[in-house]
Amino acid sequence: MTSLPKLTKQVMTGAAFCCTLWLAGCAQQQPAPVVNLIPKPVNLTLGEGYFRTDSASICDGAENIRYVINPDMAGEEAYRLTVTKNGIEAQAATETGLFYARQTLLQLLQSGGVPCVTIEDSPRFGYRGLHLDVSRHFFPKEEVMKLIDVMAYYKLNRLHFHLTDAGGWRIQIDKYPKLTQEAAFRTESDWRKWWDGGDRKYLPEGTEGAYGGYYTKADIREIVAHAAEKHITVIPEIEFPGHSDEVFQAYPELCCAGKPYSGGDFCIGNEKSYRFMEDVLTEIMELFPSEYIHIGGDEATKAEWKTCPKCQALMRREGMKSVDELQSYMIHHADQFITSKGRKLIGWDEILQGGLAPNAAVMSWRGEEAGFRSVRMGHNVVMTPGNYMYLDFYQAFPNTQPYAIGGYTPIKKVYSYNPIPKDSLTAKEEKHFMGVQGNTWTEYIPTPEHLEYMMFPRALAVAEIGWTPQDLRSWEDFKPRVNAHIPVLHRKGINAFTLSNEIDITMSVDTLKKQISVFMDAEKHPAEIHYTTDGSEPTQASPIYKDAVIVTDSADIRAAIFKDGQMQGEPTVKRVDYHRGINKPIHYYNRLYPGYMAGGMNALLDGYRGSLTYLDGRWQGYLDNLDCVIDMGEITDLHKVSSRWMQLTGPGVYQPTEVELLTSEDGKTFTSRGTMPTTISQDDSRLLFQEYTFWGEWKARYVKVKAKNPKGFIFVDEIVIW
Repeated sequence: MTSLPKLTKQVMTGAAFCCTLWLAGCAQQQPAPVVNLIPKPVNLTLGEGYFRTDSASICDGAENIRYVINPDMAGEEAYRLTVTKNGIEAQAATETGLFYARQTLLQLLQSGGVPCVTIEDSPRFGYRGLHLDVSRHFFPKEEVMKLIDVMAYYKLNRLHFHLTDAGGWRIQIDKYPKLTQEAAFRTESDWRKWWDGGDRKYLPEGTEGAYGGYYTKADIREIVAHAAEKHITVIPEIEFPGHSDEVFQAYPELCCAGKPYSGGDFCIGNEKSYRFMEDVLTEIMELFPSEYIHIGGDEATKAEWKTCPKCQALMRREGMKSVDELQSYMIHHADQFITSKGRKLIGWDEILQGGLAPNAAVMSWRGEEAGFRSVRMGHNVVMTPGNYMYLDFYQAFPNTQPYAIGGYTPIKKVYSYNPIPKDSLTAKEEKHFMGVQGNTWTEYIPTPEHLEYMMFPRALAVAEIGWTPQDLRSWEDFKPRVNAHIPVLHRKGINAFTLSNEIDITMSVDTLKKQISVFMDAEKHPAEIHYTTDGSEPTQASPIYKDAVIVTDSADIRAAIFKDGQMQGEPTVKRVDYHRGINKPIHYYNRLYPGYMAGGMNALLDGYRGSLTYLDGRWQGYLDNLDCVIDMGEITDLHKVSSRWMQLTGPGVYQPTEVELLTSEDGKTFTSRGTMPTTISQDDSRLLFQEYTFWGEWKARYVKVKAKNPKGFIFVDEIVIW
């Protein structure tokens, strides 16, 4: 490639991205090229050899490195990259495309230079986002900009900035100065102590020992400008009509009771609420040039609206039949106002309640159905379902991790998400999918180091979901690449989780062959997995996992990674039973909770064991007591009946106070075979499991299992019958 004048030049700043790596010369025998790009490009052809250069030259441009604007190329973020031994040429229709070409080059750069490659690349979705909650815990602007730098490196292009919530108001508003003077600081940094401890109070700015903070308008302008340099749009979120307890500390007249600490919902029947909303959003839109403005809209309790004279008067005046319509009324008002300013409204999927505002876009967080429903209505959608996209959930066995809100989304689970399942929607409907977003809520994330630990490397999975076509993605291909990027993140000063030593043990139940196939996987790569099936501790001499382990009766699986002959971490344990109750009819005398039906009516007898989260589709949950009867089909000899239950008190999941087993030959007269109390305290906040096992020699056709619910939810895995 001959040297040509650069048609476009763009400088990237920041030591984390453009630290000079000067390659003084090429060794006589260069190492073989290793390509570990994240996100994976659409098309990549690897050539032979390297072009010798350094990171500073890639950032600033140099002789034989050309960045060319080519208006004939399709796609604002697409780029074409050609690297030969003689030079580099990147082409794109926009500066954004050239910027992403630079990020690819920086990832390609290694000791021998940049490998010779040809890349044609463009994103699957235009919206590839991360959400950051700075209300529950405040993070300084330097940390926000540090995250922006890393987002850009992985081609993430939206930062959803959650600025207000009950934890504190985090942005200066000139017309309402008391929002930061009186509602940006609180008595306690520890969320559990503050939220659950009974002293949930805010403190004036400057109070000794007060916890909190906020961004000045100068801070916000600096953050927004820095993001723009990295081709990232910052989308602000100001909460309406719920999650606004802090607002009423400063301006109590805006809530139904007219006093602070009385609830978190704006008074919908009060005209001052709309004046406040318009004033605040006006100042927000002056600071943030984003196309979309997020207004929250989630989890309003609506309790005060039912008795508030002003809200009830509005309902009568407008002919409303439910308080859901009050929420819709406020969202419609916000939509009209934001639209009048040339912007667009986006909110959490509760904004569908009572009717969706005509121009609104939806973030689907309570599963995926709201997203599908919205696109069928012609609305744009960002998919961010909690089961996959919540980065504040546990990413490894909870008892080995910092305390989290609950849930369990290891990186493999995050990566498995496909926002648009094949053949689920029409081509026209698919165009309404803006993209995906990973959400980080910070109730239990108090420090920047902890924040980075929770976000990374899972954010890299989000990046690849958003960029790479679905048919080019696979966990086995992603796994070695993400392992290679852990040290990259560390070099950038990101306190990334180093991935788990645990073994992911999954099952496939075959009712025709009456067997269970057991599969094992690890996040670490490479990983040598040794296992046993008799409950004994695995050693270097134990079998190495290569293919599925077949179980026709019972097995106590223990598996672990071994490196240099040493076990890494603790063994992962899984009980597997192809038991006699599998696929037998079951009848429930208690009310089933529709949100936690697991695998359906037969979930307790399907042979599948649940994982570490009640959200995995294997655990069945009840707000009622459990009372169920299994029909074995004929009178038979029974020896053992067991059931496994979960406790995680943070989201309100408790052990039953007791489990009882009863049997019957005729289905009418039942004999109790014993009652077993829990051995776990309700005050224990750790993730805990208890197996309730009854042994005996009984003849019966019907097996009844009863469990008493102390409070909240109870979750059971599988009822095993032998």
